Amino acid sequence: MDTAARKPDRTLLIVIATVVALVVVALVVVFSRGASEPLDESTPAGVVQRYAEALLAGDVDAAKEHLTSELQSSCEPAEPGPLDDTRVVLESTTERGDTADVEVSMVYSSSGGLFGPSEYRSEERFRLVREGSRWAIESSPWQFTLCMESFE
Repeated sequence: MDTAARKPDRTLLIVIATVVALVVVALVVVFSRGASEPLDESTPAGVVQRYAEALLAGDVDAAKEHLTSELQSSCEPAEPGPLDDTRVVLESTTERGDTADVEVSMVYSSSGGLFGPSEYRSEERFRLVREGSRWAIESSPWQFTLCMESFE
């Protein structure tokens, strides 16, 4: 018997090992990505991020802390819109002195549908005002409304 016929080609083994290593590295990168980094809570975008995270987690009390003091004291409770399978993506922030607008994309995912899973997005805006040294939410998109006064 020819021993060369049974011996694997060294180049082929190197190529296979390289492909396996690349797949392992790719999987590690994909699965080690966590949630987005928290933004500075003293910025309008940071306030919106914490407010949205609190509502998505169902923590209404924590979310209320990010509203203006007037809204906190005179809040007529409103039920937030459906937030299941919702992501909020920061698009831009515009500051003008003591007011700010934070533009976001609301991304909604659905597992059902005629053609399988679907996703759609809408552009929304949070309005904030400066209260002393902090930014506070004055109005929010209807899906994230806690108090009737903040309904856009």
